[in-house]
Amino acid sequence: MGSPRKRNIRSVADAKERFDERYGAGQNRATVALEREVIGGDYGANSYTTREQADALMGRLQLTRSDRLLDLGAGRGWPGLYLSKRSGCRVVLTDLPLVALSEAGRRARKDRVHKRSECIAAGGSTLPFRPRSFDALVHSDVLC
Repeated sequence: MGSPRKRNIRSVADAKERFDERYGAGQNRATVALEREVIGGDYGANSYTTREQADALMGRLQLTRSDRLLDLGAGRGWPGLYLSKRSGCRVVLTDLPLVALSEAGRRARKDRVHKRSECIAAGGSTLPFRPRSFDALVHSDVLC
């Protein structure tokens, strides 16, 4: 069965492999159109959080330019990049698939939030941050 640490490392590796495959498929015109219709944005359909729900999150968290937000399991950057764009907050996006984080970096440049955003390859159980590093945290459709 192995030690808990070895099982955790293996489960993280398994999750990364599955998500690399999912995000490696990329977007096409149909998925972009569907996402715009259902969710209200086109960040890569990595969350079922709607634009209205993201706006409610921003209001509930009272995000401002001085805040630092952690988006755990960010995928291609939704809703963290959107929240940064709307509120002016700084955002750190974490996830395992590098292809998704790479797309999130491109989206950050497109949305002009790249100077206040950062992408970190890390799973929820292995976050490399000190306690109290963030003012708020969001996660959408994430299992840790």
